[in-house]
Amino acid sequence: MKGKLLNRVYFITGTSSGFGRALAEAVLGRGDRAVLAARKTETISDLTDTYGDNALAVRLDVTDAGQRHAAVQAALDRFGRVDVLANIAGRGSLGAAEEFSPEQLGEQMAVNFHGAAEMTRLLLPAMRAQGSGHILNLTSVGGVVSFPGFSAYCASKFALEGWSEALRDEVAPLGIRVTIVEPGAFRTEFAGD
Repeated sequence: MKGKLLNRVYFITGTSSGFGRALAEAVLGRGDRAVLAARKTETISDLTDTYGDNALAVRLDVTDAGQRHAAVQAALDRFGRVDVLANIAGRGSLGAAEEFSPEQLGEQMAVNFHGAAEMTRLLLPAMRAQGSGHILNLTSVGGVVSFPGFSAYCASKFALEGWSEALRDEVAPLGIRVTIVEPGAFRTEFAGD
């Protein structure tokens, strides 16, 4: 079983810090290969320096359609497949519901929901062709229970939860798994960026 788990290709969004960075370090450290997606690739240059050909850094703002397409193409060109898509990139917004403009609410949804949904949509054809794959969507306890002052954030995470649950049943017959990770409070740079 152990050998079966090694040498996977991961595509991880949000690798510049927090959960994305930790996952990247873990999978590369055990010998897997990884596409390290970050808005600022200079923040992950140490990983590409350390892990060489096993790590591919791609510039990716998950809200940018052109960057999404380019990143997926670069991943498939380099590694030929993606076994695990880890949608980790996220954004937190704090404030009273009435204070959020439509643009701010849209930005929150664009990062936390649409970005993950679009990355998944772009990689599903490759996973379907492989007959396997695993999509990991990082939501939050805020996607299950809402908190005052976090209405926009919770809405985006609730959306990703529901979408992921429906997706799980759609892709299971194709040999593709979907996992939802719902962490509680952790000390990361998430709130500050």
